[in-house]
Amino acid sequence: MASLFIVMLPLGVIGPWQWVIIALVIVLLFGGKKIPELMHGLGKGVKSFKAGMKDAEKDIQEIKAEIVKDDDEKKPEKKEEEKKEA
Repeated sequence: MASLFIVMLPLGVIGPWQWVIIALVIVLLFGGKKIPELMHGLGKGVKSFKAGMKDAEKDIQEIKAEIVKDDDEKKPEKKEEEKKEA
């Protein structure tokens, strides 16, 4: 597979005729009935990935909120310590 990538690399951008050839090869390899099943599986995978990304973003926001909250709670303690030192 790596050798195929190296051979294709100098060809540059894939044009419309190359896409047609790739589509024909896929149809020949998998057949017309398997392609909708493959696309359905791909769609489920993309949907699952997006849901995972949203969950990760939500977790990050919650952690940020906790950090800010902890910092705000510690600030009065620091001010009291500074008053005692002065």
